[in-house]
Amino acid sequence: MASFKAGRMGEDVKRELTAILRELKDPRIAEFTTIVRVDLSNDLSHCKVYVSCFEGIEKAKESVKGLTSATGFIRRELFKRLPMRKSPELKFIADNSIEHSAEINETLKGL
Repeated sequence: MASFKAGRMGEDVKRELTAILRELKDPRIAEFTTIVRVDLSNDLSHCKVYVSCFEGIEKAKESVKGLTSATGFIRRELFKRLPMRKSPELKFIADNSIEHSAEINETLKGL
């Protein structure tokens, strides 16, 4: 069971990662890349970041490669912006939830 502090800090990390994502200039990162969910461990040392892209899962996987190469910069910026003792290790994971929700929306429009 996640602690209250980890949940609250997870939301702060998600908000700041979204802002940092908009500042990155890597061409591998798609323009419509979105952070869907952030899972922060109870000791705040590991963080799984689920990334989705409107263009599909393949573009999300390519964006994950770009984000993984910029992990050092992202961790440094995150540490500067949030009151933390140490910056968590970031692991980016591609997710297709935006694409899936768009398919559900089209199905509902067809009914």
